[in-house]
Amino acid sequence: MSEEILINVTPRETRVGVVENGMLQEVHVERASRRGYVGNVYKGRVQRVMPGMQAVFVDIGLERAAFLHASDILRPALPGAADGAELSAAGNGQVPSISELVHEGQEIVVQVVKDPIGTKGARLSTHLSIPSRYLVLLPHARTLGISARIENEAERQRLKDVLTPLIGEDVPGSPRLGYIVRTNAEEQTAESLAFDVTYLGKVWRVVQENIVKAKVGERVYEELSLPLRSLRDMLNDDIEKVRVDSRETFEKVVKFVHKFMPHLDDRVEHYAGERPIFDLYGVEDEIQRALKKEVPLKSGGYLIVDQTEAMTTIDVNTGGYLGTRNLEETVYRTNLEAAQAAARQLRLRNLGGIIIIDFIDMTDEEHKRQVLRMLEKGLARDHAKTTVYPMSALGLVEMTRKRTTESLERQLCEPCPACSGRGTVKTAETVTYEIFREITRAVRQFNTEKLLVMASPKVVGRILEEESIAVAELEEFISKSIRFQAEEHYSQEQFDVVLL
Repeated sequence: MSEEILINVTPRETRVGVVENGMLQEVHVERASRRGYVGNVYKGRVQRVMPGMQAVFVDIGLERAAFLHASDILRPALPGAADGAELSAAGNGQVPSISELVHEGQEIVVQVVKDPIGTKGARLSTHLSIPSRYLVLLPHARTLGISARIENEAERQRLKDVLTPLIGEDVPGSPRLGYIVRTNAEEQTAESLAFDVTYLGKVWRVVQENIVKAKVGERVYEELSLPLRSLRDMLNDDIEKVRVDSRETFEKVVKFVHKFMPHLDDRVEHYAGERPIFDLYGVEDEIQRALKKEVPLKSGGYLIVDQTEAMTTIDVNTGGYLGTRNLEETVYRTNLEAAQAAARQLRLRNLGGIIIIDFIDMTDEEHKRQVLRMLEKGLARDHAKTTVYPMSALGLVEMTRKRTTESLERQLCEPCPACSGRGTVKTAETVTYEIFREITRAVRQFNTEKLLVMASPKVVGRILEEESIAVAELEEFISKSIRFQAEEHYSQEQFDVVLL
């Protein structure tokens, strides 16, 4: 499989696209005015304790207070426990009361695990984690965990054997830090892993120094910028090329890759072509299509993707596809294609949370299993954690996809000012009758001789053409004259009744 990473940099915006076999699979956007906070560590202060929610709001210097749940708070060790061990629950097996863990006004070091989304503030944790190329440092734990995606038992044992002497034995009184071995570490050399352990140790010492000096609301550790973060997480032997269209960013990328992945130095190149790099690969067109509700399928069917506050739904339709055999075969083929397309759209649009896919009803159980397998296969390359549940009797597949940042649509778009995000506008007929009611209400409340109605051209045109008799009857009823004026800049639902 051919896989490339494209990095497009402009003064106020950076975009990273992942292209597999010529098709855009992921796009990430970072703007200077709204850079994400996930991974950043802050010194905060507890603003408000909410025992009923087992949570607190913490001031970390952002516009909105951030949210910290009791389950995300590092708890002190039990008396007699080994130094550095954590208490995972109270003596009765329950999470201790939030009031026992923190109090209002307390200073606390926290890490952002989820960006502010919509009206919700950032989600926090005191379980700090600092990632490198192959490892994740857990400064308050003493565990050595290995990613579940590394399935080979011999490789898991090798990694454990290599890292144990590097990080030290887990013995009482030992200052050993905890680590998680990332999927990227599979088949890496002892030298590469040792470099990461050293690097993370240095980073943690700097963070500790910053914590001592920092004031409330100050950042003590900042996650890497989007280009470097993308390479840290995604650059591996499968990536054929990394193309960067900015000379300055290219030089930073080269230094980063040389430091952490020297064997991949030759994969990075500067793109100096006149044609924009995203245009060259058709990425701009793909981004525009990813903002539309309808996703056409090659068979003639299509998906309808609906993103709401509670969940995302994907509806599968056969469209004009009739197949060549029978209805069941047509439905099966459409659903197979839809499963593949849906998996791609989830990555491309960065959709998270609860997702419901409404496949076309199938009667054959084997067909259902094959469609589910196709969906899981399509999600296998997704960097976000996904969980897929069995297909229901109605052909619905429930799944979840981990969400840490806003979706592509929420990053690039805002609610329509004409419909306030509803997706529909009132018809000209509906607005006409609202105007008539407003006129009646106005003349009862105020004394006036004439009225002027300003509305959109479509509404005014309809009133003058189709409702002229109704207007005459209304003028006679209220004993006032009414004049209508079309305003080009008015939306269809907007109007004003002016007393003259």
